[in-house]
Amino acid sequence: MEKSYIYDRITLRYDDDGEGETLMLLHGWGCDRNVWSGIRPILTKHFRVISVDFAGFGRSDEPQSVWGVEDYTRSIEALVRHIGAECPTLVGHSFGGRVAILYASRNATRRVILTDAAGIKPRRPLSYYYKVYSYKAMKRLLPILVGGTRARQLVEQRRTKTGSSDYNNASPMMRAILSKCVGEDLCSVMPRIEAPVLLFWGDRDTATPIADAHRMKRLIPDAGLVVAEGCGHFAMTENFPLFAAAVTRFLNIEQ
Repeated sequence: MEKSYIYDRITLRYDDDGEGETLMLLHGWGCDRNVWSGIRPILTKHFRVISVDFAGFGRSDEPQSVWGVEDYTRSIEALVRHIGAECPTLVGHSFGGRVAILYASRNATRRVILTDAAGIKPRRPLSYYYKVYSYKAMKRLLPILVGGTRARQLVEQRRTKTGSSDYNNASPMMRAILSKCVGEDLCSVMPRIEAPVLLFWGDRDTATPIADAHRMKRLIPDAGLVVAEGCGHFAMTENFPLFAAAVTRFLNIEQ
């Protein structure tokens, strides 16, 4: 059942189904709550399942300012209080993993499942920084050198060629938010996570590489890793049977 909640003057929408302990599903960047459609029917047999559209995704409103991971985490903390949940289980994919990590580092949490989660600042080659800073310089200088419509056209052409698909497909506000969030490193808070953690990862993930999973396993006190061979950044859907088996075993339930 879809419900809504007002946070920071924007409407967040979420599905609330099932009964029992609360389990929250947190999607990745560029997705929405529907990315969990495969695992939801299994989980709702055993839990009260809350699947959220983060602000700026799905049917939730965009933030009115440039949010970071802290702001997104606060919105989930507020939602947990609103629904009266205590000590939820969190399941986070990609960007949703960032939020789950920060949430679990400072709130009572029963368990955490991180699948191809972000949270470790990526190592970039020099070519990346050349691309980023030359684009920023172009944005500043072209209006002075060329001016008006032509400058905007050239900047847009450069952005389309060099930006990631997530960045290019986003609105101006969400591009600013992505730029702020993508560089935030959460390694310092991972040792504070007291809940048991399942890491589920594709060994061919290029967005959040398997090396990130191994580092998280070292940093989080109680963490175990399941590797989906031959899978990329969406290992949870690319090898759904393995994901479902790992999740149900970790949660001690039956499919």
